[in-house]
Amino acid sequence: MAIIPDTKDWTWVLERPCPECGFDTHGFHVEAVPGMILANAAAWQDPLTGRGDPRARPAPDKWSPLEYGCHVRDVLRLYDRRLEMMLTEDDPLFPNWDQDATAVEDRYAEQDPAQVAAELRRAAFAIAGRFESVAGDRWQRTGNRSDGARFTVETFARYFIHDPVHHLYDVTGKRAVPG
Repeated sequence: MAIIPDTKDWTWVLERPCPECGFDTHGFHVEAVPGMILANAAAWQDPLTGRGDPRARPAPDKWSPLEYGCHVRDVLRLYDRRLEMMLTEDDPLFPNWDQDATAVEDRYAEQDPAQVAAELRRAAFAIAGRFESVAGDRWQRTGNRSDGARFTVETFARYFIHDPVHHLYDVTGKRAVPG
């Protein structure tokens, strides 16, 4: 069975805690995001390089830890580029990204888990560093998705951090404890 594409608009996580993973995007100071990114990246290392087969899917219609790890790595990279746009351009429009097509085209299931773990870690350091550079009124700079979703850097940070946290929950079953 193939993976069913995710077509949900997850921006609702800015309004209420996620009932699946337990993450509350308002349960922390936004300045904590860089540390949260690095802690999340560290937590990904075991599912990708520890015991067990990171290529094994728990069900035919659910991604393996490796596939989720590839996705999180790519989310970190994509959101780093989007954050850079928000900090350097006035009210940018983000290019579209089809996460499901990327998973197929980039053959997530065939990638090397150790390399993915290292790339995920590097991508986490990059975006964490960029978020660390944000201060003052720069938290209120804006950016837009083509579907009409509008973010400030602050709401973007809160929305973004839910993704790697939620996918770690998908892999480990451990609910989020922010901060």
